[in-house]
Amino acid sequence: MTILVLLGGLVLLVIGGELLVRGAVAIAGKLGVSPLMIGLTIVGMGTSMPELAASLQAALAGSPGIALGNIVGSNIANSLLILGVAALLAPIAVARGTLWRDGGIGVLAACALLAIGMTTGLGRVAGAVLIAAMLGYLVLAYRQEKSAAGHSAALEKAEALEAIDPALKPGESQSAGWGLSLFFLLAGLGCIVGGGTLLVGAAVDLAIEFGMSETLVGLTIVAVGTSLPELVTSAVAAIRKQSEVALGNVLGSNIYNVFFIGGVTGAIAPTPVPDTLVRFDLPLLVAISLAVMALAWTGARLSRWEGAALVAAYCAYLGFAAGVF
Repeated sequence: MTILVLLGGLVLLVIGGELLVRGAVAIAGKLGVSPLMIGLTIVGMGTSMPELAASLQAALAGSPGIALGNIVGSNIANSLLILGVAALLAPIAVARGTLWRDGGIGVLAACALLAIGMTTGLGRVAGAVLIAAMLGYLVLAYRQEKSAAGHSAALEKAEALEAIDPALKPGESQSAGWGLSLFFLLAGLGCIVGGGTLLVGAAVDLAIEFGMSETLVGLTIVAVGTSLPELVTSAVAAIRKQSEVALGNVLGSNIYNVFFIGGVTGAIAPTPVPDTLVRFDLPLLVAISLAVMALAWTGARLSRWEGAALVAAYCAYLGFAAGVF
């Protein structure tokens, strides 16, 4: 029953995230917001709503292991599992400018979260700093797109979701009336709040029933569950030979997870960073982020065998985290 409740929470989070984005995109389009700004903010952040709801509600419930474990575990899953699956489906060509800019910012984000864990914890000041970093990244991405100097991971993250659901494109979604748009927005919010509550409650119960730590549950079950939208969008992009979109979706998600989700969580519900994350998982995330950049840099692409290596590394990580070996 606990597992069914957890799965139900995940389903509500995914459905709620899509409804929320669809309603917000339609309303923003009617208000005259540019499609570029809609893609960078509403669509980009909307794909991170399942992770935000889980982390924020876990922090409010006094479960820092789930709140921070979800962020760290989602980024590890993005870099190993999701990127590996995408490369297995189709080798990923790498634009080195994108890799250095967005991949580098992702590494800095992981280092910032590690520094926060080693010092102050995820308090309001740290949360405000992360939010400021998120805003700075969006400004950088906006200028990048306006100058036609190449796509940013932030916009590619939005394009990956729009490829799955064309109704999320500003031009398409504006056909809905104001009433329907507001309904989507409010229904999405309701599903996200309800789904997050169910997910966090079931995750805590699961930890108790099976003698697992809340941090382990957050790093694995919750993180993988909330990362499923990124897995689907990156896989579809890879199948359609849109390799840059698949890579950008992962890099953009990693940045949003730390700066946006970590920042909002810290600002609203200050929470300590569990010691186990500081001692092992966060340093590992930094190492993984650097390793992925190195793999992509060496051949300007991620091959299928490198994708298989990434997936195998994620399986090894899960086995180590669970104490299998």
